[in-house]
Amino acid sequence: MIQKLRNIYELGVKELIGLFRDPLMLALIVYSFTFAIYVGAVSSSDSVTNAAVAVVDQDRSSISQRIMESFLPPQFRLPVQIEQYQIDGCMDRGEYTFILVIPPDFQRDLLAGKGPSIQLNVDATRMSQAFVGAGYVQQIVLKECNTFFAAGSSAGEGISPANIVIRNRFNPNLESSWFGGINELINNITMLAIILTGASLIRERERGTLEHLMVMPVTSFETMVSKIWSMSLAVLIASAFALLVIIKWYLGIPVTGSFWLFMLGVTLYLFAVTSLGIFIACFAGNMPQFGILMILILIPMQMLSGGSTPQESMPVPVQRIMQLSPTTHFVTFSQAILFRGAGMHVVWVPFLKLFVIGAVLFIISLKRFRKTAAS
Repeated sequence: MIQKLRNIYELGVKELIGLFRDPLMLALIVYSFTFAIYVGAVSSSDSVTNAAVAVVDQDRSSISQRIMESFLPPQFRLPVQIEQYQIDGCMDRGEYTFILVIPPDFQRDLLAGKGPSIQLNVDATRMSQAFVGAGYVQQIVLKECNTFFAAGSSAGEGISPANIVIRNRFNPNLESSWFGGINELINNITMLAIILTGASLIRERERGTLEHLMVMPVTSFETMVSKIWSMSLAVLIASAFALLVIIKWYLGIPVTGSFWLFMLGVTLYLFAVTSLGIFIACFAGNMPQFGILMILILIPMQMLSGGSTPQESMPVPVQRIMQLSPTTHFVTFSQAILFRGAGMHVVWVPFLKLFVIGAVLFIISLKRFRKTAAS
C-alpha cells in the first residue's frame, strides 16, 4: 500500500514537472484565470453605464425640470437639452442612446388627469443598453410623475393604496459583472481540468513514454490517479488565486460564503472532470482530435448547466439529462456558496451527487484507460 502511494506521488510530481516545462500550457493557465475572468466579468455586461441622454423640453415646467434632474451617474450621463429639429441628426450620428421628448403643456395635462404621453427615442443598435435602459427611463419618468401628481392633487387623490418595494437579495444593484466573473471562473475550471489531463496522456502517447510506464512496476490505476491529483492541484491553486485576487480583490465582487467550502466543492468537481478528460483522451489519437472531441462535450456541458440560462427555462427532458453532468451540480453549489453564503447543510446534496458522478466517471475512464494502454 505504501509503495502504491509512493508511486502515485512520484508519478504526480513527474506530471507537474512536465507541466511547468510546457510554456504553452502555463500561458493558457495564466490567461484563463486572470485576463479571461476579467474580460468575462466586464465585457458582456448588460447593465446601463454612462448612457448618453438628451431631452427635448417643450413644456419648460417644474415637472420637466425634475425629470431631467433625475438622470444621474453612473447609469446615465447628465442629460443634454436639444431642440426638436436636432433629433434625427443626433440619432443618425449615434450621439445619444436615449432622447426624451416632453410635449407642450405636459404639466397642465398631468394635473388635469388627461394622461399625457412622453416620447422616448431609443437607439436600438446599442443592444447592451437599449432594452434595459428603456426600462430605467420609464421607471424614472413614472416615479417623478406620480410624485408630482400626488403632491399637486388634493389629499388622498392619485395616491396608490399600496406600494411595492423591491429588494434585490444577494446582488442589490443587479451588477451583471458579479455573475459574469463567477460564471467565467466555473467555465475555465472545467476547460483547464479537461485539457490538462487529456493533454498529459496524449503527450505521453505521442512521445512513447506511455509504453515505458506500462512496463514499469506501476499499474494503470496508479498512473491515472497520479495524473488526476497533479492536474487537479494545478487547477485548484489557479482557481483559488482567481477567486481571491482577481474576483474578490481586483474586481471587487463580494464573496459572502466560505472559501474553504467552495474549494472542497472544486476538489470534488475536479475529480469528476479530470476523469472525463482522460476518458476523452483515450479516444483521441492526437491533440487536434482531442480538441474536437472536447468541444463537442464541453460546450453543451457549459451552456446547459444552468450557468448561462436557468435550467427552469429549458425543456424538462434536457433538465433531466443534465442532472448526469457534473457541471450542473458545480454551478448549483458555486452560486449558493459564493453569492448566498450557503453552508454544508444546504449544499451537501449537490456535493453527494457530484461525488457519485465522479466515481462513475473514474471507473469508466479507468477501464477505458487500461484497454488503451494494453493496445
